[in-house]
Amino acid sequence: MDSGLENVVAAETVLSDVDGLNGRLTIRGYPVELLAASMAYEDTAHLLWQGFFEELPDVAALGARLGSARAEVFALVKSIPAGLDTVRFLRTGWSLLEDDESLECVLRLAAAGPVFTAAAVRLEQGLPPIAPDPSLSQSADFLRMMTGKVPTQAEARALDAYLVTVSDHGLNASTFTARVVASTRAGLTSAAVAGLSALKGPLHGGAPGPVLDMIDEIGTPQNAEAWIDEALGRGDRLMGFGHRVYRVRDPRADALKAAVARLPGTSGRVAFAEHIEKAVLGCLAKKYPSRKLETNVEFYTALLLEALGIPRAAFTAVFACGRVLGWTAHAQEQVSTGRIVRPRSVYKGPVPVMA
Repeated sequence: MDSGLENVVAAETVLSDVDGLNGRLTIRGYPVELLAASMAYEDTAHLLWQGFFEELPDVAALGARLGSARAEVFALVKSIPAGLDTVRFLRTGWSLLEDDESLECVLRLAAAGPVFTAAAVRLEQGLPPIAPDPSLSQSADFLRMMTGKVPTQAEARALDAYLVTVSDHGLNASTFTARVVASTRAGLTSAAVAGLSALKGPLHGGAPGPVLDMIDEIGTPQNAEAWIDEALGRGDRLMGFGHRVYRVRDPRADALKAAVARLPGTSGRVAFAEHIEKAVLGCLAKKYPSRKLETNVEFYTALLLEALGIPRAAFTAVFACGRVLGWTAHAQEQVSTGRIVRPRSVYKGPVPVMA
């Protein structure tokens, strides 16, 4: 028995390969660093969905259809109850969509992510939701709907880099959940809602916000080592470090560090983060000499999303807006096998006494 399933191979996939020993993430044959530096959201959607939808259009047409879908799903915002946090707002909004395995369904899911997330952020701020602009790219419109202003090209490219970087990552908990649901032929919407429900757990997708809390509490470079030593002495987990799969540095960390460094006005914050990162890695190496604990994707995710003006409470929902590309591709891949996921368990309860 393998209770965490680390050593169980549950699927063959053409979508992504996570090499934890060597610190490499490959998505459809491309290293994640290359995708983050050169691909937009629309490019990555096309890359992940190709082969799973017979009528998938080219990248330009795909972008246009995503824009139209954003405009269409905006009408559903008013149907979502008030007072929900960002993840619950997104989950409720997605649940209102049609649920099948069609190209139209996957386009609506992807398009609706930014619409519902941005609307939730605005409503939490006491502001009215902003209708989509179908002429903009997915990332540019996402930021415009959230902040109320059209982003610069650099800002839109930075969000592209993040959404692309987190678009797929092997059989992580939320992706495996999406595949299990898809294997029942429940539909892509059900698979995505299930994936989001797994992602919201703090052990999976809920950690980037606390990275900023840690940086804020440290306050100055001079306080770093003392704060870190005290935290480790209490047995606290240092957010943004260590990973279930990677035994070396998470390759996504450097991809996102490069993306945030390209944004104007971030050099001071990045330099402070680098100081904290170096101090944390040194303290971890001393405290756990037999374990390899390195920087993970969450550390520079936090800085990038902060630089784009995205509230910390929305980080998990924004993550889902990128990962839905992978969830839906994996869902279609699972459906193509024709097999329902049905593992076995070992019964450890009482045995009935037979007369």
